[in-house]
Amino acid sequence: MAKENIPVYDICSISREPGANDDFLADRLSSYLHKYYDHLHFPHRHSFYHLLLFTRGKGTHSIDFTTFDVKPYQIYFMIPGQVHSWHFDNNMAGFIINFSENFFKSFLQNPHYMDRFPFFSGISEEGVYQLPVDLHKQTAQLLESILTYSGHDWKSHTDMVRVLLLQLFLLIDHSLAANSNKAIPQQKLILLRGFRRLIDTHYRSIRLPKEYADLLYVTPNHLNALCQDLLGKTAGELIRERVLLEAKRLLTNARMTVTEIAYDLNFQDNSYFNRFFKKYSGMTPDEFRKQFHTENK
Repeated sequence: MAKENIPVYDICSISREPGANDDFLADRLSSYLHKYYDHLHFPHRHSFYHLLLFTRGKGTHSIDFTTFDVKPYQIYFMIPGQVHSWHFDNNMAGFIINFSENFFKSFLQNPHYMDRFPFFSGISEEGVYQLPVDLHKQTAQLLESILTYSGHDWKSHTDMVRVLLLQLFLLIDHSLAANSNKAIPQQKLILLRGFRRLIDTHYRSIRLPKEYADLLYVTPNHLNALCQDLLGKTAGELIRERVLLEAKRLLTNARMTVTEIAYDLNFQDNSYFNRFFKKYSGMTPDEFRKQFHTENK
């Protein structure tokens, strides 16, 4: 397979500073942009989790081909692998946090702990949250504390940074739940998260809701009703959306042909892939690719 054209950054490759921590980075947004904006405003991926809070400024932020207008006290959460880019003015302020998949594993002894938070679902719209006014000060204070502890004697304060970051996640999670129109039983959330995790693992080889239902030990009707109830979509739609998203990500790679992408995604032939892509995106793969590269020159 051809190498991916869109850059993938880890924490060390972004910081490029001697002795940089490969599991965690915290910075003020203005400082971060001053150091790295020249290459990070182009579409790229991360190998780490990414948190971005704006407290001042204007511009746009695109995550997996969905563009959001930046607003003060808007917070963004991204998981490894998502494609994003930003275009900001010169008066930005806020905070940025990067942490690896390993950052919490030894601390929590739970490899799927991040899955409990809806904003780390990997769905662009679910990872963007406008903070209510009563959370502005508390959120900023938590991030200020993280900056303080991460900036001095890192080894002695690593656990404090983890606790503060978890406190932030739990605070946002509670706010989301409190502002939701309905309370969702934990059992349903666990099942939905399990389904999404399976899709992320198997979307290339498993396309039928029945096969996922078997893996989850539920009936296809139960799985479909769960998705309709919580998301207003069918189980089949979630699977197709994940395949379409990966197709779009791969199409950003100018070195891969459409035929290679169709093969990578396990389509029977190129024409079937073209029909699938046009049906669910409204344009052909070649049209999408041309539009993407025109917009990101």
